Amino acid sequence: MKDETKCLHSGYTPENGAPRVMPIVQSTTYVFDSTEHIGQLFDMPTAHMYSRFSNPTVEAVEKKIADLEGGIGAMCTSSGQAASLFSILNLCNSGDSFISTSTIYGGTVNLFSTTLKKLGIECIFVDADADEETIKNAFKPNTRAVFGETLANPALAVLDIEKLARVAHNNNVPLIIDNTFATPLLCKPINFGADIVVHSTSKYMDGHALQVGGVIVDSGNFNWDNGKYPEFTMPDESYHGVVYTKDFGKLAYIVKARMQLMRDFGAYPAAHSAFLLNLGLETLPIRMKQYCQNAMAVAIFLRNSDMVERVSYPGLEGDKYYDLARKYLPDGTSGVISFIIKGGKKAAIKFMDGLKLASNEVHVADIRTCVLHPASATHRQLTDEQLIAAGVNPGMIRLSVGLENIEDIINDIKQSLEKLED
Repeated sequence: MKDETKCLHSGYTPENGAPRVMPIVQSTTYVFDSTEHIGQLFDMPTAHMYSRFSNPTVEAVEKKIADLEGGIGAMCTSSGQAASLFSILNLCNSGDSFISTSTIYGGTVNLFSTTLKKLGIECIFVDADADEETIKNAFKPNTRAVFGETLANPALAVLDIEKLARVAHNNNVPLIIDNTFATPLLCKPINFGADIVVHSTSKYMDGHALQVGGVIVDSGNFNWDNGKYPEFTMPDESYHGVVYTKDFGKLAYIVKARMQLMRDFGAYPAAHSAFLLNLGLETLPIRMKQYCQNAMAVAIFLRNSDMVERVSYPGLEGDKYYDLARKYLPDGTSGVISFIIKGGKKAAIKFMDGLKLASNEVHVADIRTCVLHPASATHRQLTDEQLIAAGVNPGMIRLSVGLENIEDIINDIKQSLEKLED
């Protein structure tokens, strides 16, 4: 099936007389015929037994997203941050390190540089645009993964996924890609060598600002039996000696994440949240096309404005990442634009406060147009040096172009820009 069809039909197939629409299984628990059966599930949880880490409604959405990304399994989480956290904790122990590109979401920077540091896990930040040799030199003997974003938030830098995949695989570690802004409709990182894909499903996948969520997708392609990951190849005593590579084969990574991390942390989404997410996924193909179309029109308008110092939108010819965008995102580069208004931070805030249609809010990738000042919001906790490394200028505005009529969106931007001349 093509993506448009998968968005409607993957994950849930009604049987004879069953509901056409995916039902909400609103239950914390499940009933079994025998005590022995329940005991077996605690040894090997191959069926739903408690909704802290699996649920039939959520499972249907997991299957759909895995199918869209070209993976063999997925696990939904209660937020995108939880997905990023689990993707690393599933690989790293105290004393280990991993590499991340610096141009990533500010909340993820803080998670990696501060919170994981408290757990004894070191994040080594690198310039995503650096050559392979430079990135290779950042590796240590204890480095266990490489992490990056397809489309960086908010720098709108396009990641050279194949380059990072080569560096990661040459060092026998997996590549984890945050594909939130692109979605599998615009880019499928697994096709370019990514091993694990994560999303904040709160963004385009949901699309309506209704629920917070995340997901981890396992490609099933990485060889965990390479000597660096004994947790996958040796018995897990917390599950009576399960060996993930032996008992689950290509599903080893995602099963381990569920059996260990979701079991212990319980950061699982509610069935109703998954139901709402599924509604968003059903319209994702048509929405992504319109987001990209509207954003391109806005990016061209901003580039031609005398009040704008710089526009970052990889779909624009002449953009620094235009060539990479044509390779990895040929069908569009999302609805998010970053731009800098002349006059710096003060002018940026005045412009944002002057908007009437667009909302000033802590969100992105909504059906409604919204704006944010990253330096004082999502990236507020970063130092000046970290802001520069993340591609965040103090005067930068992140504009998430919605699905309103394009003339209305541009007119709103135009009238607010005109106020700066007063």
